[in-house]
Amino acid sequence: MSSVAPRSAWSRWRFVLAPRWLAWHAFVVVAAAGMLWLGNWQFHRAIGGNALSWAYTFEWPVFAVFGIVFWIKTMLDEAKPAAPAADGTSAADRAAAGLPLAATGARPAGPGAEREPDDEDDIELDEYNAYLDKLNRQVQGHGRRHGLR
Repeated sequence: MSSVAPRSAWSRWRFVLAPRWLAWHAFVVVAAAGMLWLGNWQFHRAIGGNALSWAYTFEWPVFAVFGIVFWIKTMLDEAKPAAPAADGTSAADRAAAGLPLAATGARPAGPGAEREPDDEDDIELDEYNAYLDKLNRQVQGHGRRHGLR
């Protein structure tokens, strides 16, 4: 039996108490409250005779719900454990070390390299990557006349 305890659920959610995240939480609360206030304001204008305000009466609360749903999805994505790369390092470890997020050397390079029998989709991926490489070479230096590079 291993003496290493599994990572608790709380340790994955500890980020929500960081100062940067607390500021984002406050922003979401203020933004949602503002959108609900705007919906209420439009409701009172609609009752007063402004027919166009009826649409905004329902639109602002929908915006508030979208904002809250997006915020929840952002937090859930942030709390997901990072999947290790093919070389065993996590994406966070690779980013901290300044390495590319995808493990290098995990796949054979080039369309003529040795492959496993079930790597049929890798052939298509290699062809697509070769096509993108060709396009990239074609546009090298195209922005120099306009001061872009």
